[in-house]
Amino acid sequence: MDTFFVFLLVGILAQAVDGALGMAYGVISSSVLLAVGVPPATASASVHAAEVFTTAASATSHTVHRNIDWRLFVPLAIAGVIGGVLGAYVLAGIDGNVIKPFVVGYLALIGCWILWRAGHDPKPRKLPRWITAPFGLVGGFLDAIGGGGWGPTVTSSMIASGQEPRKAIGTVNTAEFFLTVAVSATFVWALVTGHWKEAGALENHAWAVAGLVAGGLIAAPFAGLIVKKVPRKVLAYAVGILLVGLAIFQGVQLAL
Repeated sequence: MDTFFVFLLVGILAQAVDGALGMAYGVISSSVLLAVGVPPATASASVHAAEVFTTAASATSHTVHRNIDWRLFVPLAIAGVIGGVLGAYVLAGIDGNVIKPFVVGYLALIGCWILWRAGHDPKPRKLPRWITAPFGLVGGFLDAIGGGGWGPTVTSSMIASGQEPRKAIGTVNTAEFFLTVAVSATFVWALVTGHWKEAGALENHAWAVAGLVAGGLIAAPFAGLIVKKVPRKVLAYAVGILLVGLAIFQGVQLAL
């Protein structure tokens, strides 16, 4: 039961950051799970199981507060599902740490670029609809591989491309619901077919997953309101700082 309350707090913190900035729930949750010895595939499956519930609540909040660009949402969600399914299948059979150095470098570069844009405060531009498909495909794949690559990859790429931060965060968070459902279903399929060798470890972390779900559900309903009220420039700075911080944190983990 102590595990439940620890991960309840982790879930609240992670979802509060994710709901406000469009990223970090998966990264924070996965990092904590990996730190206590959970295998990578099990950590990713656990986080996605929790996100099925938290992203549904977050998506509802963003919909109510009109933070979604529906024109970009459809291709983003479809591509994200495809990338996520491929990534989940790959992760169930290989070590996902191989690709992490490239992700860390990407986050650092994009974070610095967003900070530069925030300092110069250029006006948001209307992105072409097709641009979200490659973002979604890569983001979904990295999310399943690393248990938290969707927000940092897709939200940051959309903001760096000129999308208004509020709309980028709301659109990406809402599309993430469909991604998490698809990834979770893929893990279940891998379990049933015997492709996932470490699936038995899930039973040992049920309380951790329950805590992540409960904590995320507490914080998720406030996501849309926070994004709606915070000024655009402040959101951009916050996203850039968080990206650079995540890159440094994950870089240190890789070096240890």
